[in-house]
Parts: sequence; C-alpha cells; structure tokens
Amino acid sequence: MLDSKLKEIREFHESNSDPEIIKKYQRYFKEGYDGYGIDDKVFKRQIEIWVEQWKDEMTIGSYLTLGDELMKKGRFDEKHVAISFLKSRRKEFSKDTFNRVGDWFDYGINNWATTDVLCMLIMSSLLIDKVIGFNDLKSWIDSDSEWKRRAVPVALVELDKLTKDLKPFESIELVEPLMLDNSEYVQKGIGTLLRELWKKYPDDIDSFLMKWKDKCGRLIVQYSTEKMDKEYRKKFRKS
Repeated sequence: MLDSKLKEIREFHESNSDPEIIKKYQRYFKEGYDGYGIDDKVFKRQIEIWVEQWKDEMTIGSYLTLGDELMKKGRFDEKHVAISFLKSRRKEFSKDTFNRVGDWFDYGINNWATTDVLCMLIMSSLLIDKVIGFNDLKSWIDSDSEWKRRAVPVALVELDKLTKDLKPFESIELVEPLMLDNSEYVQKGIGTLLRELWKKYPDDIDSFLMKWKDKCGRLIVQYSTEKMDKEYRKKFRKS
C-alpha cells in the first residue's frame, strides 16, 4: 500500500516541477536545494486531496511509516509532504510522535526550512496540546544534528506565535545551554527567539544578553537586537 503511495507522490512532484521555482529557491540554501520547485498553492491543494482520499486507510502510524521513507529517500518537497500528512492527525499525537519525528533529524532533515516547517506544523502542536513539555525538548540540546538543536528555539518561537504566552525565564533556561553553539543556524534560531521575547520582556532579555554578549556567537546578538533602536543596541557590542 505504501509503495503505491510513494510512487504517486513522486509522480506528482515530477509532473509539477517548475524550473523557475527551483532557480528562485536555490539562493536560500547554502547547503544546496534538492527540491522539485512546486508552487505552494498546488502543493497545499494536493495535500488536501490526498488526505481526503486516504482518510479511511491511513492511520497516524502509517503516516509516520510513510514519513520515514519520504525522509530517507525523498527530496525537499517530499519531506514536506511527510510533515503535512502528519499534521492532519494532530488529534492522535503522542509522545511516540515526538520521538519518531526526532528520528527524522538523524537521516532526513538537513536544512533550516524543513526544520522550521516541522516546528511550525508539528512541534508547536505537541507543545500547545501538552503532549510534550520543555523537558522533552531539552533532550535535543545535545544532538549531533544542528537542525535538531535549531528546532529547540524555533519550536518556542512558533509556540509563542500561537499562544502569545511564552515566559522569558522558562525559555532562557531551555536555550542557555546552546548559547555557545557554533552553528549559525542554531544561533539565528536563538536570536529570533530572544528578539520576540524582548518585545514583551525587554528587561529580562537585556539582562540575559548582557550576561552572554562577550561569549556567545555574534549572530545571536545580531538577530536578538535587530528591532532595537540603533543607539540602544550599542550596549550589546562585544567588549
């Protein structure tokens, strides 16, 4: 059953590939873009069609298994199919869902965009629905995958977009072990999180940045202070 679906998914992507979209996306990926270049509206409509067609035969377990194959063998757009399918089963999310998507970083997720889509569509729901807590996310901090580490701050950014209720102390406690991370993508994720928190809790974030400004990666400071007044942000320059 899954083989036929994998074949259908591949044929859809091959027949809807757009060279102009490929050319456009290539500039956003220093590590290379291996996608088909599918128009976003066409992609989303096809996901809706498949979810409706397969609703009586696919379970969350079979979508996870299908996702495993798409992550192992699929290209950029096909990996996003796996995430979109899983999103359609949100009501059935469990701790196993969290563990399974965590495994995707070991063999499939290899860029910032797929990481961020997973955080937006899956990780935020796992957190909002309290299927997982911050302690579960903490287990990703020591991962060898920079994308899995990036997912920690980005998941919090996506959570805050939906709840508007993220508190600085709990967020800081979670990302502080990553403040010396060498990955530019992890640093950008942390900086984005701190920037959004600063809008609501400037004193807390100011204190945290002052503590770390001479030690952490410069991209963290750059991203976290980019909405500040030009003069105000000078105090966060490295000593």
